[in-house]
Amino acid sequence: MGNTEEMHGWTVKMSTPSVLAVVTVFSMIPGGVLSDMRGSQGLETQQLAQGSSHLHRRLRRGWIWKQLFVPEEDPTPRVIGQLKSDSDRGEYSIKYVLSGEGAGDAFEIDEYSGEIRTLKKLDREEKAFYVLQAQAINRRSNEPEEPQSEFIIKVQDINDNVPQFQNEPYVSSIPEMCPTGTTVAQVTATDADDPMFGNNAKLIYSILQGEPYFSVEPKTGIIVTSWPNMDREAREQYLVVVQVKDMLGLSGGYSSSTTVTVSLTDVNDNGPTFQHHLYTFVVPENAPMGTTVGRIMAEDGDIGINAKMTYSLEDDLEESSTFIIQTDPLTQEGVILLVKPLDYESKRRFVMAAEAVNDHVDTRFLALEEFSDRTTLKIVVEDVDEPPVFLSPLYEWKVPENAAVGTVVGSVSARDTDTVNSPIRYAIDKRNDATKAFKIEPNNGTITIAKALDRETSNWHNVTVEAKEITRNHLSSSVVVFIKVLDINDNVPRLARDYQPYICEGTQAGELIQLLSAVDPDDPVEGHHFYFSMVPEKHINPNFTIRDNQDNTAGIVARRSTFTRKDRTQYLLPVVVADSGSPALSSTSTLTISVCSCQPAGHCPSGGVEALALSMGLSMQTLVGILVSLVTLTVLSVLMLMVRRHRRKQQEGLEVEVRELELPETVSQKVLYYGETGGAGGGGGRANLDLCQPVVPLRPHPRRRERRLRREDVRASIRMSLRESHLIGPEDEVFRQFILDRLAEADQDPYVPPFDCLRTYAYEGSGSPTGSLSSLDSSTSEVGPEQPVSNPRPYLVRLTPWYGGGEEDTVF
Repeated sequence: MGNTEEMHGWTVKMSTPSVLAVVTVFSMIPGGVLSDMRGSQGLETQQLAQGSSHLHRRLRRGWIWKQLFVPEEDPTPRVIGQLKSDSDRGEYSIKYVLSGEGAGDAFEIDEYSGEIRTLKKLDREEKAFYVLQAQAINRRSNEPEEPQSEFIIKVQDINDNVPQFQNEPYVSSIPEMCPTGTTVAQVTATDADDPMFGNNAKLIYSILQGEPYFSVEPKTGIIVTSWPNMDREAREQYLVVVQVKDMLGLSGGYSSSTTVTVSLTDVNDNGPTFQHHLYTFVVPENAPMGTTVGRIMAEDGDIGINAKMTYSLEDDLEESSTFIIQTDPLTQEGVILLVKPLDYESKRRFVMAAEAVNDHVDTRFLALEEFSDRTTLKIVVEDVDEPPVFLSPLYEWKVPENAAVGTVVGSVSARDTDTVNSPIRYAIDKRNDATKAFKIEPNNGTITIAKALDRETSNWHNVTVEAKEITRNHLSSSVVVFIKVLDINDNVPRLARDYQPYICEGTQAGELIQLLSAVDPDDPVEGHHFYFSMVPEKHINPNFTIRDNQDNTAGIVARRSTFTRKDRTQYLLPVVVADSGSPALSSTSTLTISVCSCQPAGHCPSGGVEALALSMGLSMQTLVGILVSLVTLTVLSVLMLMVRRHRRKQQEGLEVEVRELELPETVSQKVLYYGETGGAGGGGGRANLDLCQPVVPLRPHPRRRERRLRREDVRASIRMSLRESHLIGPEDEVFRQFILDRLAEADQDPYVPPFDCLRTYAYEGSGSPTGSLSSLDSSTSEVGPEQPVSNPRPYLVRLTPWYGGGEEDTVF
């Protein structure tokens, strides 16, 4: 390796200002130089082994210097060190070149002397060290005298940074009554200075505010309690100020502080406490149920769930059933409620005990009995003038519908509950009594029947009775009386509808013709039961019978099979319907059974007049009567026209002989002239009837020619038509009265001659003992020799063809 002088190719000289006694001096031998030295030795060894005769001179390299330091924040440029090559003889033949981090910016080198200077102020917190490269170049050959070598300039730290707290702000909470030494929080601060160089970054913590309740560990910043049994109810929040210093708290260091907010959380260390031993309330006696009587409050220093409590009334007291107490979840008050009606006259004061108990207890802090408290409640009932009170909230009575007027139905009673006990008067509210079927005695409240009842009209009566005090405030109250009208069998049963039965001509014996049912307005308790039967007769009805089905229906059954329209078109069948009441009532309805030529399907054609009658709800007899009346009116109108036309022809072509008769004054001057026409002159012996040609009266009426058919005549014709439709015979009393009425009308009319014509007599009686005074019975008339033939008259004919043939049987 050679001697020591040959090993040192570079020498680093430290400048006088940069000498620091407290800094450790490092000697660095660059790896490149060592590598070159090892490489030279290896090369020489190899050459010697090969016996080479040419020996090269070994290169001696050496980077020997101490590590360079520069203090931070020094604004004055200064020489911090010097680089010098062994080949530098002071002739300035060597040029020094500096490169790397900060070269030319933060550091520069004197190319002749190799001195390294700073160019600006450096900050260790920004960059702690710089790595640079130095090279020595021969100025003549411009070749490197030494290989490029690397060295480090380290920025020396000074205390120029203030410690800073992290994660601010600090908020913490601890339970009240916690033991001493309970950890509250940990504060942490950092210092940007070098923790490895001196005490610049050595921090220490202390309490500025918060003692004696809290303390802090100097090195860790952990805050703990230092005061036992801190009470939240006394103080809920604390502000702890913590300071941190660098330089281990020595003078000349930096410091900063932070605030820690410490809150005490609640624990159940307080029980409820009533502020008063007695609470008094007043409530009126007419207060409705559910009324809030008052509120009580037990104080509890705790909050939240620890302050929740439940109120109760003593169960062993009788008065507790009248009131209840509930806890208001928002205010934690005890609310006293009324649950039963009050009566000042029966009880005027209530005294009871109330208790408040915490819902959640913690025996670590208090004994179990300390979590409850009791007080006394006194409730005074206030007197109020109240209206009369009925003994019953409603009344319900029953009365039969046949009860007589004045019958007592029942009595209502009310009393004045006040101590005064005013007299009471009763009355029925007229606004709700539309039927006015009842009346009430004002003094005693007895209700009686005022008018007859009918269950079929109204089966329930709702009567409102009012009771009013006579004195004081005239207060009143009312009650509803329900009166049910019981059914009595006072309505006869009837057929359910207007039946129009018919029987086909081909009906066989035993066939059902019509199914009958009945209705009854009554409503017996056991229900209706109707019985159907025929009218009792001496002889059994040969045509029909009624079969009771025992289910409130009955059937009309044919007894024979020989029904034809040729024999008879209608049959009358009385039906008796009886109910099961007590006493039983019955009614008789006559059904008209028509004989019909039924279709092959078995039904009667319902067209024309029959269909119209059924759709209008009219009976067949009524419809036939109306049709016959209309036909009669039409025929009469045609006859009147024919009579007028014939009269006009006679006045134009014939000469009328008028014979004046001397009549007494008491006889009406009306003449009926009859004439006959011979067989030869009368048109071949044919008998003709001159339709009641009257002669000119002795006292002609000015309106004789304009007379028309009178209303009485039309009415008579209608009645005659109805008579024929109902098959009334001449021996009937109705027909006799009809004849008498017509005779009276003819006798009282001075302008109507007694003509034998259809307009006056539609039917001649056959029961007169003296016979008929009319000539209508003669079909022919003999012509006497003394009768002149110059004025022929037609023969008279019977009027029988006008009203039909023989009399029809009307029995079964």
